[in-house]
This record gives sequence, C-alpha cells and structure tokens, in this order.
Amino acid sequence: MADQIEWVSLSVFIFFFALVTVMGFFAARWKAGPVNEHLDEWGLGGRQFGTWITWFLVGGDFYTAYTVIAVPALVYAVGAYGFFALPYTIIVYPFVFAVMPVLWKQAHANGHVTAADVVHGTYNSRGLELAVAMTGMVATMPYIALQLIGMGVVIKAMGLTGELPLVAAFIILALYTYSSGLRAPALIAFVKDIMIYIVVLVAVVVVPAKLGGYGAVFAAANDAFTAKGGATGLILQPAQMLSYATLALGSALAAFMYPHTLTGIFASKSADTIRKNAILLPAYTLLLGLIALLGYMAYAAHIKVSSPNDVVPMLFKVLFPSWFAGFAFAAIAIGALVPAAVMSIGAANLFTRNVWKSYVNPGISHAGEAAVAKIASLVVKVGALAFILLLPTQYALDLQLLGGLWILQTFPALVFGLFTRWFRAEGLLLGWAAGIGWGSWTAWSNGLKPLATVDLGGASYVFYVGLGALILNIAVAAVATVIVELILPKRTGATARS
Repeated sequence: MADQIEWVSLSVFIFFFALVTVMGFFAARWKAGPVNEHLDEWGLGGRQFGTWITWFLVGGDFYTAYTVIAVPALVYAVGAYGFFALPYTIIVYPFVFAVMPVLWKQAHANGHVTAADVVHGTYNSRGLELAVAMTGMVATMPYIALQLIGMGVVIKAMGLTGELPLVAAFIILALYTYSSGLRAPALIAFVKDIMIYIVVLVAVVVVPAKLGGYGAVFAAANDAFTAKGGATGLILQPAQMLSYATLALGSALAAFMYPHTLTGIFASKSADTIRKNAILLPAYTLLLGLIALLGYMAYAAHIKVSSPNDVVPMLFKVLFPSWFAGFAFAAIAIGALVPAAVMSIGAANLFTRNVWKSYVNPGISHAGEAAVAKIASLVVKVGALAFILLLPTQYALDLQLLGGLWILQTFPALVFGLFTRWFRAEGLLLGWAAGIGWGSWTAWSNGLKPLATVDLGGASYVFYVGLGALILNIAVAAVATVIVELILPKRTGATARS
C-alpha cells in the first residue's frame, strides 16, 4: 500500500499501543485477586465483572478488529449481501437474554469454567465433553489468526513492511495476557471501544461531507456494482434472500458458542448482568451498520485496492490527516488485541479443564490449573502467529468459515441440556459427528464456501451449510436418543426439567 513510513500516523499508533500495554500489565492489580492461584481468577477475572465491564468486554471480543476490516470489505465487494452481519447481531441478543442467564446459573452453581464443563456436568459423558472442548479449541485458532490479519493490514497502511512489527505486537499481547489473565482485555476494552466509537462516528459524518453527501456515496456504489454485474448491488437479489437469511440465523446461533464469547458470560457476576447486557449490546449493532457503510464510501472516494481488506485503512489514509489516521489504525489494532487475548484465554481454559485435568492430571490443584492455562494461552497464540506467518492468508479466511460451521455443532449439547434431559449423550455425540462430517464435506466440496445448493422441485435453493449441518445434527441426535432409550436401561432422573 505504501512504500514510505507514515511517521505521524506511526507515532500516534505507538502512543496508544504503549498506553494499552501499560494498562495490560497494570490489570493484574485491578480488581485484585490471586491471579496465579485459581483458574477462576486468571481465566474468568474472579467472576466479578458487572454490567459495564461485561458490556465492554463482550462487545470487545464479539466486534473484533477483523469485523471492522472484513464487514466493509465484504460490502465493498458485493454490496447489500455484506449487511447480513446486521440481522445476525440483532437476532443474537434475544437468544442471549433467554439462554445465557440459565447457563450462567448452572456454571456458577457448579464451578464450571467452560462450555465443556457444563456439558460434562449435564450428561456425565467424557466423550461428549471432549468433542465440545476440541471443537472450541480448533474453531478458535483461525479466529485468532484473523485478528492478526486485521492488525497486519493497518501496520502495512503505515508503510511498515515485513513480519517483525506484527510479531512484536503479539509478543506484548502474550506477555500481559500471561501476567494478568482476563483482567487485561477487560480493562483494555474500555479504551478500545471508546476509540472505535470515536473513529466510526467521525467517519460517518466527515467522509460523506467530503464526498458530496450520502446520495453521492450510494450513487457511486450503485454505478460500480452495475458495472461489475453478477450477484452485487445495493439491494439483495431474489436468489440471495434464503442464503442471506440462513447465514444470519446460523451465525447468530453460533456466535455465543465460541469460547471467547462464553468466557465473557462466565466472568459476569450475576444473571441480571447478562440480561442487562443483552439489552445494551445492540448499541454495537448500530455501530456495525455505520462501519459497513465505509464499504460504499470507498467507491465515492475512488479507492482502488488489490484486496478488499485494504479498503478501510486506505479510506482513512486518503481522507483524513495523518494524526487521525494513526488514531484510527491504533483503534483497529487494539481492537485485535482484546478479542485475541480473550480467545486465547478461552481456548486455554478448555485445554486445562477438559483435556489436561480430565486425561492427564485429574488431581491438579487450583494453582496448577492456573499455571497450565497460562502456558496453554502462550501456545495458542504462537500457533495462531505461525499460522499467519507460514500459510497463505486465504487459509485463515477459509478455516474461519469452517470454524463457524464447527462451533455451531456444539449448540445442541450445550443449550438443549439447559432445558431438558431428554437427549442422551450418545445421541448428541452422534449428532455432533454427523453435523461436523456432513458440514465439513459439503463446505470442502464447494471450495470452502459457506453456502450449499439443493435442488427441489426443479428449483435451486442456496443456504448456509452450518445451519443445514445443525438441522442434521439435531435430527440424528433425536433418532439416536430414541434408539438408545430402547436398547439401554432407563436413566434415573431422565425426565425433562421444568
């Protein structure tokens, strides 16, 4: 993008990056607790985060740096279809309001740290616990890698080349996460979200004003999509509506199955905290809609890029003074640190509780759990960094699409068990395997695209593979449960809970 270093932008970037680094190390003393002595303290911040801290933390790890880069990039590339992120982030919050307080109560009452802990506590099945844990860890890895992609894009926009700046930033992240645990991203999330709000609100006022207003923005985007042709445009084409709807619904159901979003739930201090957040978090959806419009603004600004991922950095670089561009780049990069930290903590918690404790050292102490989790979080980060440095970026993008498909298959085991014990663990495990197997095979056959086509009655219907796999998962789990109930002895206390 640029061969020369933008020193003003870089200076502002370094200042804010240094600020959050200091905050990250200070966080070990914030809301003080014995961080090294208990996994609840290191991995869940002592389970004491109230409404505002949880709002910033969950918003910070749900709306990531890659969201700020990828959503406008998709809108820039295809138009209206890229706005599927808006209904998905609207659908998800009623689900959070209804389900997550029930999950929190069960986790809090039994000392559960992970989704796999909850599943094992519900079904007493090591196999189902391991399936949920492994799915969470594998689905998280490319998600962390995508945060690095978002950070790398803004570093490149300032004229820095090579991998050293990215490696240095991630080493800093690894060190303060190791030291402070979940308190670090929770504290940094305050700064990150305020910066993102400032950047976006300034952009949606200043950019259209410089480009002749929103009428000119939409006209320029419409002309570009008309010239491009194909499945692009300012409004959805009829053939896109089913895929748009299923992608939004499937993404909404998957969103709070990820270890990092569940970590924010488990770290909350009460069920009411979660309900209040389900009411307040849609403010981020409004922000996301404004962010998405940057994709259209790029056409009015005559931005030309080799990759759609470069659209947002180039827009700020071209239309704003260097100091504000540096501020925006810092906001996006810090927006990568918060979710990457929470993701690595969530994956480390899964490894510690549901692999190490379950299979390697069942008698491990609380301090031992915290120590293993800290080391595991470093390994996860190194793995994600190696992923970016050694493999083409496209692999991370493709695997993230599979990650959403995979994590969605943990939905029945985790959510159904909160409300009914009708399903058997054997059935849920078979359903999980069927969903993972069919979904992965279908996505692979389609070139790792998230959509599949089915022909019925001479018409073709395009839908989200993950949602199709979930439906298959539930059907197989139900049938297998009925068969197992006929073959095996009846369970005690197997009736549905009220």
